[in-house]
Amino acid sequence: MKAVILLNLLKPKTKNQVSIDTKNPTALHQFTQAFYQYLCEYKQPHQPLILLCIGTDRATGDSLGPLIGYKLQTVTYKNVYIHGTLEEPVHAKNLTKTLESFEQNYEDPFIIAIDACLGKMEHIGFVTVGEGSIKPGAGVNKDLPPVGDLFITGIVNFSGFMDVLILQNTRLGVVMKMAELIAFGIRHSLWKYDQSSNFISPSLIHP
Repeated sequence: MKAVILLNLLKPKTKNQVSIDTKNPTALHQFTQAFYQYLCEYKQPHQPLILLCIGTDRATGDSLGPLIGYKLQTVTYKNVYIHGTLEEPVHAKNLTKTLESFEQNYEDPFIIAIDACLGKMEHIGFVTVGEGSIKPGAGVNKDLPPVGDLFITGIVNFSGFMDVLILQNTRLGVVMKMAELIAFGIRHSLWKYDQSSNFISPSLIHP
């Protein structure tokens, strides 16, 4: 089966963002602090929180989202929902339908879109957290709706000629390192946010 690859572009209306080099020894602290601050600033207490992990495991470079979803699927907070895992990925063929289901099943959800992207060679391994939405698929000429109130993206490889082939030949180690950092940072931030605001009923967050 042909891989269903998405490559996102940031919408021009994105207001602010923070980029973190995962090779930096303080990267986890930087990411967790940035994500937590954005979460506190932009999410309203009444809003369900959706972590939308976009991508497919059929192309190594595009598997960042599903890997993060897989690592977060054991999070069992009430009012926190994980969409997009290795078993049930959210990709080009079902993204629109997934967003339509959100409208039917959630009231005023706060959506965090998580996806892989391509960039400059020297920026491979960088993770970006920011306000606003991303437009999945734009980088590979797919016309899909923008998604997200916040976004998290990871640069998995360089952008250039034949981007789809580049994604399919991305090193798994690069993707796994970013997935580990992002998933751990999100888990810690959710725990911290719950402790400070009690916006959701607490339950176990597995290490």
